Amino acid sequence: HLVESGGGLVQPGGSLTLSCAVAGFTLGGHAIAWFRQAPGKEREGVAVQTSSGGSTNYATSVKGRFTISRDNAKNLGYLRMNSLKPEDTAVYYCAASEFPVDTLESWPYKYWGQGTQVTVSS
Repeated sequence: HLVESGGGLVQPGGSLTLSCAVAGFTLGGHAIAWFRQAPGKEREGVAVQTSSGGSTNYATSVKGRFTISRDNAKNLGYLRMNSLKPEDTAVYYCAASEFPVDTLESWPYKYWGQGTQVTVSS
């Protein structure tokens, strides 16, 4: 299973790093992605990194501000978020797929975390 951490309250323009701890399988053989869901909105894909780590894909709204990464030795995934905006406020979920995907759609992701709240407000 997956467990996210690192969420919290941050001022606009601030930064946060989310972590995703993986248990029960090896992250190294899986694509990892981050999704978010704001109140009243559909869940959207934010960032994905392929299982090899060689390719990443970002939503237009976060490109240049967010960075996805992983530490396969520690079985951890990360999402570094800079220049945060109020519209980034959402519950953030990490997900993993055994398929070699780089999609921001949710269908190939078998494993999901419970989510961590990120609130951007002054």
